[in-house]
Amino acid sequence: GKGGVGKSTVASNIAAAMAQLGCRVGLLDADVYGPSIPTMFGLEGEGEVKGFVDKDTTYMVPPVKYDVALMSIGFLVDTEAPMIWRGPMIASASMQMFHNVYWGQLDYLIVDLPPGTGDIQLTIAQKINVAGAIIVSTPQDVALKDVIRAKKMFDKVNIPVLGLIENMSYFICDSCDARHEI
Repeated sequence: GKGGVGKSTVASNIAAAMAQLGCRVGLLDADVYGPSIPTMFGLEGEGEVKGFVDKDTTYMVPPVKYDVALMSIGFLVDTEAPMIWRGPMIASASMQMFHNVYWGQLDYLIVDLPPGTGDIQLTIAQKINVAGAIIVSTPQDVALKDVIRAKKMFDKVNIPVLGLIENMSYFICDSCDARHEI
């Protein structure tokens, strides 16, 4: 639910690990306002999305890195420019990244959601058959409050929460080797 807790990092690592295990994996960056998957995979400015037409429908072919098929608005627009889109445009763009991308045969499609419980989350919940959600948080109270809201949203739209990953919980001090809780 909260921004800056490592949702994109976790999604990227899960996708890459599953691909290493031999699964056919796609990773969809559904954060239209702050796409980060191109950066996470080192494809900023490089992730060329090719296209083809089949029966009057144009499909985008996602770039592949580390055996993960990747799609992000960050491959399609100038990420330095602000995205000034209203809800219907965001909903349309997010659905195009599901339906107009040639994903091929996938075992798993991991979706990296933006912060919050807004238009993108609601559109996906209403229009896509979602198997489950993994919530990512940090241990701070403000992040946990957002997690509670996200959990309640998933409950209301009948998406099972598969688990919670508490990210950035502690660090090991370089000088004293002690574990410090954050």
